[in-house]
Amino acid sequence: MQRTTGVLPEDLAEAIRGTAEDIAEVLRAPRGAGGARGSAAGHVGGLPVPRSVWTVGEAAAHLAQANALMADLAAGRERPYGDGTPGSLAEANERALAGFAERDPGALAEMITAQAAAFLADVERRDPSEVVSTPLGPMGPAVLGSYLLTHMLGHGYDLALALGRPHMLDARRVVLTLPFMTTAMPRVTDPAAVAGLTARFAVRLRGGPGFGVTVTDGEVEVAQEPPARPDCTILTEPVAFLLLALGRLDPWPVIARGKALGWGRKPWLAPRFPRLFRAP
Repeated sequence: MQRTTGVLPEDLAEAIRGTAEDIAEVLRAPRGAGGARGSAAGHVGGLPVPRSVWTVGEAAAHLAQANALMADLAAGRERPYGDGTPGSLAEANERALAGFAERDPGALAEMITAQAAAFLADVERRDPSEVVSTPLGPMGPAVLGSYLLTHMLGHGYDLALALGRPHMLDARRVVLTLPFMTTAMPRVTDPAAVAGLTARFAVRLRGGPGFGVTVTDGEVEVAQEPPARPDCTILTEPVAFLLLALGRLDPWPVIARGKALGWGRKPWLAPRFPRLFRAP
């Protein structure tokens, strides 16, 4: 159960702070012989990120910029950033990166933690019922916090993978992403993938909560509870759920390892489900 002591549930605030610190620890480049850090940092920043066109330095720079954007939104500052579609967000990301020169992982680590702390301070000054305009539509402050956590976990996973370090995803943190995930799903639907589809999905995290997704000829609705009579029930290990949802894993290997199961009247829809959405 989430403890609420302010605008954000206490567990969510702790997860945001802890995830930022974990990402910073991944990024802090080891010093070379004689304490020369510059060359080591440059090497680390230039490493490629798997399944991405970015380097470590570029991904970390994007994360620092995104945390600053979220802190501005929490403070009530207007920050237009694309039109909410995955393509426009990708274009906005590239424009922002082109105008931001910092690629040193150590410097970016400090920015990421500082902006996460700024977000936490600023969001507590908001009315919990207030609506905030975000790149993915209007959200309450607590959902915005869930958005920030989700974004950090996705890119933090990428950075850990690129640098051969343990990632910072766990079941507790994944559950805290659900308020954002269920809000964003209708907004990131792939029109081609849902065209002509009508189905009811019950999605459950192993050992945790669940939610429902109803697709009616291309229209997507998300409910806080799974439907009573789903066409397809999906049970997923929590970390695998988030990585599938963010496009970091392909469904079939996850299913083959037993980390996702599907059953019901239409069990073949289970591996199709993650592809109904385009991660921004």
